[in-house]
Parts: sequence; C-alpha cells; structure tokens
Amino acid sequence: MSNPVYLAVDVPRLKDAVELAGKVKNHVGGVKLGLEFFNAHGAHGVHMFAQLGLPIFLDLKLHDIPNTVAAAMQAIHVLEPAIVTIHACGGRAMMEDAKAAAGEHTKVVGVTMLTSLDARDLEIMGVKDSPQDHVLRLAELAHRAGLDGVVCSGHEIKAVHDQWKDGFFVVPGLRLDTNNAGDQKRVVTPRQARDDGASVLVIGRPISRAEDPEAAARQIEATL
Repeated sequence: MSNPVYLAVDVPRLKDAVELAGKVKNHVGGVKLGLEFFNAHGAHGVHMFAQLGLPIFLDLKLHDIPNTVAAAMQAIHVLEPAIVTIHACGGRAMMEDAKAAAGEHTKVVGVTMLTSLDARDLEIMGVKDSPQDHVLRLAELAHRAGLDGVVCSGHEIKAVHDQWKDGFFVVPGLRLDTNNAGDQKRVVTPRQARDDGASVLVIGRPISRAEDPEAAARQIEATL
C-alpha cells in the first residue's frame, strides 16, 4: 500500500464529507466510513464516496450471532468495501462465518480493544489481563479464525505484528500531538504506528478539523 492513511470521515453532512475527502484524496490512501455515517447515509453515501476512486473501509464493527453477521456481510457485497471490521470478541465461529461471507477482495479485520478503553476499563468489565495481553489473545483468535488481521491501538501494534508476521493491521486513535488525545486513551503518532507494523493508519480529526485539511493530510503523508 503506497499510502497507508485512511481518512476517518466524521463530518455529519454528506455533502461536506464528500467535499472534504475530495480535497485530500491525493494525500490519503482511502476513506473510513463508520457506523454513524452508515446509519445516516447508507449505501447511497458509500456510492457517493466510491465516485472519488478511493478504497472504502466500512468500519461497522459487526457483532452478533454468526448467522446474522454473515448475512450482514453478504448484504454489503454490492458496496465492494476494501476493508470491513467485526468485533473479535464475537468469537471464533462468528469470525469464521464473517470471513466466509465476505467478498473476495474484502479484508475482514477483527476489532480487539477500542482505543477509548484502558486497563481500568478492562478491570471494570472483569478482564484481568493487561490491555496488551487482552489484545494479543484476541488477535491470536482472529488469526486462527482466518481473518486478514485486526484493529488495535499503536500501543499494541508491535507486539501483535511480532506475533502475526503477515497480518493486516489497522491502527486508529492516532494523533500528531499525543498530549492532545481527546476521547482516546491509548494514542501514538502515525509515524510510530507505521514503524511498528501498521498496515493502515486511521486519521480523522487531525485532518478533518484542521484549518487547511489538504495541508494537514500532505504534512502527515510527508512524515511517512
């Protein structure tokens, strides 16, 4: 992948979102459309982005019984996403069925631990492992289930990459200034994540909320 940056589209109005992506399309490798976007704009919104000619990452984080997730995966075939997320904690059977139902050219990746969570959150949920051990366990389960890779924070990417040499790894929660993390708890810079083994770097607000989004995207691209 020549440019690993995927723009996380967090602009509520479809027209504004497409215009934003159009401004930066020469400096990103694709666009990530999340659950909020998909619920608001559906297949029509995805088709609008497809006209830009960029790969589309549907970050839907599917999590349900295996049959339901497989049916959902089949339902989005027509959208031809490059990447789709499911929750690794849905279990091996769910992941296996999701991968089997996905399009031939769609990478299915398992979300391990949200970047808005930390060790204290795991403890509250009854998980005794450290964040890294929890992520590594789910990554191994995803690997055995036949997924293409996982989503994890930059804090765990090196360990996950060491464990799964040929995996496809998506790293969100990236910030140019890690002291300005917002609602994220485990952040690193794009350069660090890339050096540690990230395949895709998901970047939203540092580009979308910049005074000059194109210049911000170009600056990030230059660091890689």
